Amino acid sequence: MARKKVVTEERVEHFEVWAEKYRPKRLSEVINQKHVVERLASFLKTKELPHLLFAGPPGTGKTTCALIIAHELYGDAWRMNTLELNASDARGIDVIRGQVKDFARVRALGEVPYKLIILDEADALTADAQQALRRTMEMFAEVTRFILIANYSTRIIEPIQSRCAVFRFRALSDEDVEKFIERIAEGEGLKLSKEAVKAIVTLSEGDLRKTANILQACAAYTKHITEDVVYDVMMQARPKEVEEMLTYALKGDFARARDILQHLLLREGLSGADVIKEIHRQIFKLDIPEEERVRLVEKCGEYEFRIDMGANELIQLEALLAQFLLVGRKK
Repeated sequence: MARKKVVTEERVEHFEVWAEKYRPKRLSEVINQKHVVERLASFLKTKELPHLLFAGPPGTGKTTCALIIAHELYGDAWRMNTLELNASDARGIDVIRGQVKDFARVRALGEVPYKLIILDEADALTADAQQALRRTMEMFAEVTRFILIANYSTRIIEPIQSRCAVFRFRALSDEDVEKFIERIAEGEGLKLSKEAVKAIVTLSEGDLRKTANILQACAAYTKHITEDVVYDVMMQARPKEVEEMLTYALKGDFARARDILQHLLLREGLSGADVIKEIHRQIFKLDIPEEERVRLVEKCGEYEFRIDMGANELIQLEALLAQFLLVGRKK
């Protein structure tokens, strides 16, 4: 008796990183950087591109604009004509003298007469590497253009800055981040409460890349995203709990404030740095004199530094709570 041949098909699902999936593909899609987009569009029309320096906070569209330029200039051949490096990984002079220089000296393929080198986090380059980069930019200016991306333009040496057209990217507003959240929610069929949107805006700190990652992490848990889901998934301190803790400390009830702190650190497993960050946010909402507010902000910086240096998180945060108790007694 002939045996039947059973064929089973495995379904392979393709998972995509949302930060890349929802990255703008055209300059017109870049959020709230109109002053940058208009100037870049004029360069692309003539294809007469100078060296560029993009500076500004993370997640505001710097790398996105660089990649859009590469696609617009070279089309499907953009990978052959573009070298993309992260300078924080390859920050030494050997990389500039080797990989960058070797790519820069070769002529481009196609109609555009120059190749493109994108150096992300260029402010992480050492001083010697930046000097070598300056010489490379001078020697191969006819056949290569550079796009340097940095969070802090002041860390780029002046000789390089003077050879670049500088574009400063603005920090994104809460409304800008909310628009991006709506775009992803619509594309992925997510439902978010108003409190969840506000929590994501707070945690992302204006970084759209971080916004997309938070949403994707929450969506892996549930399609109906609430404030509790956001804080549970991201392992961040809930504002209400921190506010309650500080209120008890200001009222002189140190024992109850300490219980909440221990719950956050020991039971919920939050890091001391994250708790201090939320304490810092809550300080500006407290009904205390401005002079005391300034002093508490200074104390937040002091205790955060101690924790970064390896001090015990619980002890340091209890000491910070004691500062709030002293303010409450004065009030």
